[in-house]
Amino acid sequence: MKQSKTLIAGAACLALLAGCTTNPYTGEQEAGKAGVYGGIGAVTGAVIGAATSSKKDRTKGALIGAAVGGAAGGGYGYYVDTQEAKLRQTLVGTGVQVQRNGDNLKLIMPGNITFASNSSDISSGFYQTLNSLVLVFKEFDKNGVAIVGYTDSTGSQQLNQNLSNQRAQSVASYLVANGVPSSRISSYGAGPSNPIASNDTADGRALNRRVEINLTPLPGAQ
Repeated sequence: MKQSKTLIAGAACLALLAGCTTNPYTGEQEAGKAGVYGGIGAVTGAVIGAATSSKKDRTKGALIGAAVGGAAGGGYGYYVDTQEAKLRQTLVGTGVQVQRNGDNLKLIMPGNITFASNSSDISSGFYQTLNSLVLVFKEFDKNGVAIVGYTDSTGSQQLNQNLSNQRAQSVASYLVANGVPSSRISSYGAGPSNPIASNDTADGRALNRRVEINLTPLPGAQ
């Protein structure tokens, strides 16, 4: 019995180490949400694996249980960890911000790189960034892609609403035309609502003129 407890404890320690996952894009050890869940799953799997194995195979059973439990426990959290790292790597130097909130990711694309003033035609310099996003969205296909257009407060409410709608639709249409399934994509304009800076300055208005892409789990993905 003492030996069995020692074997289970050893496997559990290995399982906890397994919970600190290595991100394949950064090479760094991660002990975030996915790591914690993976560690818990691995410990549980180790205990069950050892308990349900014969005495001779108890160590092997514990290690197998740890591996299986860790992978299952990491789940969607690890998926988002990996996607976030790929996006940050892909978007370095583009001016696009990547924000993380739990299992949701947000890409903030300021107006100075997306559209000319009062236009819904995608700026020529923005196509390369969008092409990079297309590749990531195809690789990571468990997210819905919600595109939201925003404007500053200059001009009428109706003008801004229409412009923000058209800009969001322009991005959505480009993604679909390049192979991202339309079933994953939604788009709408929010006009001047939800400003992220003051509309009293030119710099603030430039920040408010933006497109955001929200990546959220598709039904059944978590």
